[in-house]
Amino acid sequence: MARHKGTSWHGRLLAAALGVTALAAATSVWTAQAGTVVAGPQTRVSSPEAEEKPQDRVAKVAVDIAHASDRGPKGVNITIDDGPDPTWTPQVLQLLKDSGVKATFCMVGTQAEAYPNLVKAVVADGHRLCNHTVSHDTAMDKKSEAYQSKEILDAERMITKASGGVRPQYYRAPGGAFTPYSRQLAASRGMRPLGWNVDTKDFEHPGVDAMVATVKSEISNGPTVLFHDAGGDRSQTLAALREVLPWLRQQGYSFGFPVR
Repeated sequence: MARHKGTSWHGRLLAAALGVTALAAATSVWTAQAGTVVAGPQTRVSSPEAEEKPQDRVAKVAVDIAHASDRGPKGVNITIDDGPDPTWTPQVLQLLKDSGVKATFCMVGTQAEAYPNLVKAVVADGHRLCNHTVSHDTAMDKKSEAYQSKEILDAERMITKASGGVRPQYYRAPGGAFTPYSRQLAASRGMRPLGWNVDTKDFEHPGVDAMVATVKSEISNGPTVLFHDAGGDRSQTLAALREVLPWLRQQGYSFGFPVR
């Protein structure tokens, strides 16, 4: 959780003693250790050679749980949880690509670590990453702040490493087990706490018709829709997405990302 405070007096002494070249090298090493990032559509960790700039630092975001879409009142946020999964994530990605839809993938740290190529594929397709903790402990809100911190920060590191330097822009607590502490910690690391408005309950395999009906009846509650790409057979999820995505477009919705 290193924080940036500009070039230190140690850096100025190095500059005087060793010259500009040595200072640049020292600054770049210090910056890499501190977790410097570059802002953009996907926030990337800077290379060790990059010079630190104020805009490169991790920017805090709001601590309240996001529900709105960056596309406005007629925006929809498709969110995909618990992956990546070697069987289902590639199929979800292909379906989204065919549909011209961008989504937010809430990844479990251990899964990201196990399948880094899939994390990179998600990023390459223009989707956003969300931190879904290391172990998906739905009771973490009952545990210590030290435990919550480890689950969130370790997952952030795992996902960022697996992605090749792209940081998660959101934090979704497993099962919605947010605490004031976990929200504040995530926000301080540039990850907006992310909720949902429509739970398709695809994790329970309710049937394609039931999932589609849930989206149609509950989308008026808010724009963020919850699906999964891991945790078992996701064939119903794929079938439901094939029906839901064109239906939402027919209703005048457009697909975006949760606000930050």
